[in-house]
Amino acid sequence: MRFLFVHQSFPAQYAHMVAHLARKPEHDVVFLTAGKGPDIPGVRRVLYRPPEMNGDAVHPFVREFDHAIQRAEAIAAVARSLKDLGFVPDIIIGHHGWGELLNLDSVFPGVPLLGYFEFYYGVEGRDIGFDPEFPMPEQPELLVRCKNAVNLQALAGPGQGQTPTCFQRDTYPRWAWDKLSLLDEGVDLELYRPNPQLRKKPFRLGNITIAPYEKLVTYAARNLEPYRGFHSVMRALPALMKARPDCQVILMGREDVSYGLPPAGGGSWRETILKELEGKLDLSRIHFVGWLEREQMIRVLQRSDAHIYLTYPFVLSWSLREAMAIGCPLVASDTAPVREYLEHEKTALMVPFLQPEAIGEAILHLLETRSLAERLSHNVRQRAEKLLDMKQYLAQYEALVCRMTGRETI
Repeated sequence: MRFLFVHQSFPAQYAHMVAHLARKPEHDVVFLTAGKGPDIPGVRRVLYRPPEMNGDAVHPFVREFDHAIQRAEAIAAVARSLKDLGFVPDIIIGHHGWGELLNLDSVFPGVPLLGYFEFYYGVEGRDIGFDPEFPMPEQPELLVRCKNAVNLQALAGPGQGQTPTCFQRDTYPRWAWDKLSLLDEGVDLELYRPNPQLRKKPFRLGNITIAPYEKLVTYAARNLEPYRGFHSVMRALPALMKARPDCQVILMGREDVSYGLPPAGGGSWRETILKELEGKLDLSRIHFVGWLEREQMIRVLQRSDAHIYLTYPFVLSWSLREAMAIGCPLVASDTAPVREYLEHEKTALMVPFLQPEAIGEAILHLLETRSLAERLSHNVRQRAEKLLDMKQYLAQYEALVCRMTGRETI
């Protein structure tokens, strides 16, 4: 069977699925991308050149849509070259977020298309307007309609969709739900697993050493930014570190912006928050380590005595699923996407996203109550085994592909 995957990054959400398919010699797996990354055996990567965003030529509200149309044209041109070389897929699988799939039905008419629908923007119950520190923009309704332009084009086009959580599906209009299949994203539970032995000896990461008697608090996000609660975490630290002189903190994440806006005064959010908290933090015990390689990140989470996960009502992070599989004692935001996975005092301590004092108190409670931490760790690992098993995920994925292509098996 011939598969065409499309995503600006490689391999993105499809790492496990493409590797799984490519292990079967009867499959031909092609991945059309603009991204670099380690090769996956059996997956043929085809590169396209993403167009540059011309921000001055169009209204600010439609810059993303203008760029998406240009991407669609660039992808279609490369897809036509593939077709000229004799490659016609049996199914196309990709992410709708950047418009890459919008013109592929004209290149491969009639080929089933499975698109990843990640989030439908709105002015209530979602990210926009959630944090009063960052007021709602002017003309929010018009802005939201424009941000959903690619979503709406994809929903009106051919094919079916997948989305990973009920919260994300429910952001879409009810008339679109029949087009969307829920497909929980799995985790490699053998790789991401508890390792309590790491707390019994000195833990080292570069020039950082955590003694067995010290407590380690961790936080991870692709980028250190308000959407993932970085400002709330940092504001919780002064009181926490004063109460626990034996506590060290490792914060994993880059200093770019994935979601939302950069600080109004320029620079990074790390620089902005550190300036705000100047003189209130013991920076010798706070470690900004950037984005770690997978093996290093796993070790840090395995050693963690309390892991913090916060998010706006927005797309759920992979890092939460991974922390659950590792059995991290969790302090997590009491926001809708998180409540779908975690329950207060059963699998995590749920805290108000916007209340640093409450976040700090929950972390302190977890550090000082070992029996609670052990119970939450055990329960959240069990929850991951039930919900996030990779074999279950791949089987569900294959079943969806079979339904779309009319095959009994793939």
